[in-house]
Amino acid sequence: MLEKTTRMNYLYDFYQSLLTPKQRNYMSLYYLDDYSLGEIAEEYEVSRQAVYDNIKRTEAMLEDYEQKLLLFQKFQQRQKLLHSLKTHIAERYPNDEELVKLVAELEKLE
Repeated sequence: MLEKTTRMNYLYDFYQSLLTPKQRNYMSLYYLDDYSLGEIAEEYEVSRQAVYDNIKRTEAMLEDYEQKLLLFQKFQQRQKLLHSLKTHIAERYPNDEELVKLVAELEKLE
């Protein structure tokens, strides 16, 4: 479950601007603020089933966006490459301040 939650949080971060305000609110409360379906239903005065259905549809939409745009996959690949680059620099060029500075600038872009 934790792996799914982490994935949904990342997908939400990347694609939230493509969601409706209601979808953003439900996903934010459920995944970021750890509200239960019942708490969200109470907050919005709808049934628990309505919240569940909305969240499941939104999850499917986020997965569909990722399948088409691959923003999260590319982010993960960049993270791995940055880690490898930092390791390589630390082992081979530990005194090259310019390289260290450039990698730090790359990390800021993430």
